[in-house]
Amino acid sequence: MAEAERIIGTPDTPEAAGDGQERPDAEQEQTPEPAPERPRGKRRVAVLFAVAVFAYLLDLVSKMIVVAKLEHHEPIEIIGDWLRLAAIRNAGAAFGFGEAFTVIFTVIAAAVIVVIARLARKLRSLPWAIALGLLLGGALGNLTDRIFRAPGVFEGAVVDFIAPKHFAVFNLADSAIVCGGILIVILSFRGLDPDGTVHKD
Repeated sequence: MAEAERIIGTPDTPEAAGDGQERPDAEQEQTPEPAPERPRGKRRVAVLFAVAVFAYLLDLVSKMIVVAKLEHHEPIEIIGDWLRLAAIRNAGAAFGFGEAFTVIFTVIAAAVIVVIARLARKLRSLPWAIALGLLLGGALGNLTDRIFRAPGVFEGAVVDFIAPKHFAVFNLADSAIVCGGILIVILSFRGLDPDGTVHKD
């Protein structure tokens, strides 16, 4: 009998119990379930729209104040002649370029908004969310002027008021667009894609 137990083995031995119970736990520890990606993507989209709303409201409020308090008045000097606040109406693109193509710039701004909204579906990168939010907020700010201000729908003149010396007059929407564009260029050079992946050329 002892010889048979030695050959066959008994289920009460530590070796047998260990073989039957510890392997599933070890396998579970070695193959953890991947973390879900959708909540992370939703957070990035929330950041994008939060930045866009902040930039848009800041631009909108600043233009309302400028139109009410500064238009048809003398410029206000902030840093001598180097930086002044002077209200002007700009029918062109950012920084006063291309005044003969107001409708075209309006269509371009609308197209940028649509592209950003479509790109948001695969957004996983926080820096990209901030950059696209700045672009979206700036584009919405100037597009609001082009739709609702004189001389007419899609031909409205944008309110500009930041006037550095030896430079074009611009507004906060222009600043948001430029900052977002610069950040996108930096992210592209670093190889970071909107979906969070990093590639090296």
